Amino acid sequence: MKLVIQIPAWDEEEQIAAAVRELPRQVPGFARVEVLVVDDGSTDATARVAKEAGADHVLRLPIHRGLAVAWRAGLDRALALGADVIVSTDAGRQYAAADVVTLVGPILRGEAEIVVGDRGVATKEDFSPGKRRMQRFGSWVVRRASGTEVPDATSGFRALTREAALRLNVFGRMTYTVETLIQAGHKEMAVASVRVGTNPPVRPSRLFRRTSRYVLVQAANILRITALYKPLPVFLGLSALLFLLGTGLFGRYAWILVTDPTPGAHLQSLLLATVFLVTSFLAFLTGLLADLISINRKLSEEILLRLRRREAAPGAEDRDDARG
Repeated sequence: MKLVIQIPAWDEEEQIAAAVRELPRQVPGFARVEVLVVDDGSTDATARVAKEAGADHVLRLPIHRGLAVAWRAGLDRALALGADVIVSTDAGRQYAAADVVTLVGPILRGEAEIVVGDRGVATKEDFSPGKRRMQRFGSWVVRRASGTEVPDATSGFRALTREAALRLNVFGRMTYTVETLIQAGHKEMAVASVRVGTNPPVRPSRLFRRTSRYVLVQAANILRITALYKPLPVFLGLSALLFLLGTGLFGRYAWILVTDPTPGAHLQSLLLATVFLVTSFLAFLTGLLADLISINRKLSEEILLRLRRREAAPGAEDRDDARG
């Protein structure tokens, strides 16, 4: 069994050495433990410092493409390296490195395909009261959308089996945490959560400068991924809401005609009701079309999964070289 611990990093020259050195190099249940640093287009010496600190592999992206892209690139490289389990952590040393052992436990016991480290966001001291409430509410929304029971949906400290890494896709650029959990739920993967320790912050988060933008991006991700994997319920719900609004306004207009037969009175209600009903019909048709498209998406994901399995199979690189 081989464990690869990947660290996406962007301009982390000051932190990456400590982040690499504090990771465990022996983990019970694994014959080999290797560290992979994904340099997301850094403009400093992140890659060189990571190698000097003892990283077994450094993958350099030519330009800064965002955390989600770097994370997926790290999964692909870890798979190509023959990883049976992949752990993701961060270069900012937010998570207690020793808890890698705790994180992989449910996978080794055959209880889960994905394990998420729970930071205890409800009581985390370096989170403001507002951020704690936001994290709890956001995780509750993700649990409802995904059908999983993860109390800390935005935690990036995760362990994945090889098969889970092959099956997950990333559609955004900046963050992968929420959308991959929703995918895991819809793809019926076994997801578990374990409590992990954290370290005091060494710098402010650079993922999103403003909390409001972070909330909007995560809300858009939840809506997009839910609509992608369950389009019919989403659009039928929207259609039903618009239909009720339209019929309600038509009822109001009919009542007004009975009580106030003035010619042309309250035509605004009639026009607005018509708009709602037409939009309701369009939403219904969009849901049907999206449901049909989702069948094609499933076929595309199956093809992508087979390609990833082939590329990540032992000796794949040697076979490609032989063809060349």
